Amino acid sequence: MPSPITAENWPIIRRNFRHGFASNLHVAIATVDADGQPNATPIGSFFLNRDGFSGFYFEIFTKNIPANAKANPKVCVMSVNSSKWFWLKSLLFGKFETPPMTKIYGTLGERRAPTATEMERGNRRLGRMKILPGGKKLFGNMPFVREVHFHAFEVAKLPI
Repeated sequence: MPSPITAENWPIIRRNFRHGFASNLHVAIATVDADGQPNATPIGSFFLNRDGFSGFYFEIFTKNIPANAKANPKVCVMSVNSSKWFWLKSLLFGKFETPPMTKIYGTLGERRAPTATEMERGNRRLGRMKILPGGKKLFGNMPFVREVHFHAFEVAKLPI
């Protein structure tokens, strides 16, 4: 059962997402279409903001999310820490220092042009890749972002 997001747990949620992104280079955004069919989309340009309970992603290569947002703007964003070292330590010591999976629930905002700060964050993360020929093709043009506002979260509860 999801718990409400508070000012106390938001930094922990952000930390868990940082760990998950470091090991996977993406998060999964789940949406539902007008017929009730679920869809999960990997997003490598997802960011959580420090202030408030919000985030954003650069809307590139997504077809289902914008279409599904028209019918149902609710989303679930999942981050999984898949680091082999994290799992080895957890199994060796019989406990997880941080949850291996965190999900946050929210509502999609409107598609819009990115702010200068959002572009800076995107370029900082993708900048090294953008100098490579494939990176230029994939990430050379990031004209739109979509904000997400979050209200609840849950973490994996495992017996160790």
